[in-house]
Amino acid sequence: MALDRKLLDILCCPISKIPIRPLKRDELQRINEAIANGHLRYLDNSTVEAELDEGLITDNAERVYRVDDGIPIMLEERAISVRSLRLK
Repeated sequence: MALDRKLLDILCCPISKIPIRPLKRDELQRINEAIANGHLRYLDNSTVEAELDEGLITDNAERVYRVDDGIPIMLEERAISVRSLRLK
């Protein structure tokens, strides 16, 4: 399910306040591979266990936010640090 463009225009990272965008297919694949290998953590330091169907990434490619059932989970502690994947 694609997110509404109007919603994307008003959403931003709750930590850095920079814009976000939907993950590209190749980014989503790399993130899900890292999740399957147990290499990604949420900012609350818990391991990301469930793969993503959709996600939003900050423009600087440091954090990803899950989109579950079409709803962006924009909680600071549930941001996924992806800096180590060098997606940008």
